[in-house]
Amino acid sequence: MRELLLDWYAEQGRELPWRATRDPYAILVSEVMLQQTQAARVAPRWVAWLERWPTAAALAAAPTGEVLREWQGLGYNRRALSLQRAARVVAERGWPDDLTELPGVGPYTAAAVACFAFGRPELPVDVNVRRVQERTGADFDHTCAQALMDLGATVCIARVPRCGECPLAAGCPSRGRRFEPLRKQSPFEGSFRQRRGAALRALLDGADPGDEEAVAALAADGLVP
Repeated sequence: MRELLLDWYAEQGRELPWRATRDPYAILVSEVMLQQTQAARVAPRWVAWLERWPTAAALAAAPTGEVLREWQGLGYNRRALSLQRAARVVAERGWPDDLTELPGVGPYTAAAVACFAFGRPELPVDVNVRRVQERTGADFDHTCAQALMDLGATVCIARVPRCGECPLAAGCPSRGRRFEPLRKQSPFEGSFRQRRGAALRALLDGADPGDEEAVAALAADGLVP
């Protein structure tokens, strides 16, 4: 299955800008952005971010308010704070051997940076990789990481996989199956998440949000003083 997968990826793999670099800082930025946001939306924001802050040292020295302003629209603003804290650690001490020592970096993100930037034999298992692994029952190593991510994102999708387009279908025990969604995300419109985002934008613009509850939640998360 590995050879079939890699042959498919060579022809059908997505062209994503962070795949053209081995810079660990640039890859860390992409991985943090991708945690809750689709790749197509992340791509132009990643390019703009790297143009503004091309190194960990540059991000470390940036005003936090400007970092949060640049992050607007990507969601879950605490990720921006963690990314800047991680950049400060790297700027001061360099990259640790154990990447989970960096603020906001968990096992998946650490494995992704280790694999894609440092060439370590670690397979980062995100939701797409796990889905392909579970449905095929096959073992894949770190050289298949990007291919697994693309297959899971575009072909072996969550509810109705496109088995007719899958290079692994012939040997897949899950071929032709349909799947129930694992969970249904609550709507954003009218949610407290939306109120928090609106309050943060107002504060960054120097305006009164008029929402004390949302401001208190932002302060509790360290997003505002």
